[in-house]
Amino acid sequence: MKPINVGLLGIGTVGGGTYTVLKRNAEEITRRAGRPIRIVTVADKNLALARQVTGGEVELTDDAFSVVTDPGIDIVVELIGGYGVAKELVLKAIENGKHVVTANKALLAVHGNEIFAAAQKKGVMVAFEAAVAGGIPIIKALREGLTANRIEWLAGIINGTTNFILSEMRDKGLPFAEVLKEAQALGYAEADPTFDVEGVDAAHKATIMSAIAFGIPMQFDKAYIEGISKLDSVDIGYAEQLGYRIKLLGIARRRENGVELRVHPTLIPEKRLIANVEGAMNAVLVQGDAVGATLYYGKGAGAEPTASAVIADLVDVTRLHTSDPEHRVPHLAFQPDQVRDVPVLPIEEVVTSYYLRMRVEDKPGVLADITRILADSSISIEALIQKEAAEGEAHTDIIMLTHQTAEKNANAAIARIEALPVVQGKVVKLRMETL
Repeated sequence: MKPINVGLLGIGTVGGGTYTVLKRNAEEITRRAGRPIRIVTVADKNLALARQVTGGEVELTDDAFSVVTDPGIDIVVELIGGYGVAKELVLKAIENGKHVVTANKALLAVHGNEIFAAAQKKGVMVAFEAAVAGGIPIIKALREGLTANRIEWLAGIINGTTNFILSEMRDKGLPFAEVLKEAQALGYAEADPTFDVEGVDAAHKATIMSAIAFGIPMQFDKAYIEGISKLDSVDIGYAEQLGYRIKLLGIARRRENGVELRVHPTLIPEKRLIANVEGAMNAVLVQGDAVGATLYYGKGAGAEPTASAVIADLVDVTRLHTSDPEHRVPHLAFQPDQVRDVPVLPIEEVVTSYYLRMRVEDKPGVLADITRILADSSISIEALIQKEAAEGEAHTDIIMLTHQTAEKNANAAIARIEALPVVQGKVVKLRMETL
């Protein structure tokens, strides 16, 4: 059987892993795909690195555009990342009738609608299992495995860097800045960790999953994003006392009036499996109406776990290479003319429970004033801790867990609480999910 020829753009961590795994497991992969899959050209600005990884066994070039226009290439694997040249290359590959495999979540979350429309028009596939949660086959599960279900919600720990930091803050009681330095020293965090710690990376992935789960366009610009850089280890400790763990979650939920799409630190009951996902691991919990809750767990990054997903896509594309484009699995699980432009709800409209921590004067009547304000906003309290003031201290902490309410109601009540003369500084507010 004639081999499928692949052009690989970028031979960094994931590109190198893809080349290595494809070569090592060539026989097994051929048996599954029905024909050999071979990388024939590698494009990278660093030709010395490319030569070192490939042993000079394939054609090397520093001109990626020559690969996407090469008539001998069947599939282009884009592992460059970012929104800039990667977008140009992907669209040029599609224009030239090539199938595309990519691990680029940022590109798809921001420009996916345009890319999928171009691929649809040209009758080619864009496969992106590696874009979300590394080696965990969550895209395939959402798009194919759970097809019978009306998916109600999903919640994921989909950024290993932040999960490692939160695990360390909880285990060691250390502040964020200190653990971030440790994560950078161990290679879990980039020199500039903004995309990870501010939740942007998780929001890219949540955007992609929400589109597949609900049959809606990519709407990254509508996602609510809040990172972990302002999280205090004190709150991690209090959450623990109340039986909760704090995780950075990407959440997408179907509501009657739209869809929630949000990323933020979240309290989860410690007895939930997902609350016990530690270190740099990833996990995604999906609730379907027929199947109930399903959990997908594994390595969300790294050379070979991500390569595993890239190669799974290569095998899928190879199997479907000659099939009628009308009968392939749609990019976003729903037929293109059935994708619905459902609104993403603003965070003020989101309904959830809250963890509130306030620093107050240690004197009678303070708690009554605060609970009265919450009652005025129809917010009921589920649990409460009132700490003894330390010796010689005039202030103490009150920690409350509320029942469900709309975010706008919680914000209005918090503004009134902060205006009380007995309350010092800002109220800390974290969202809670029972999952």
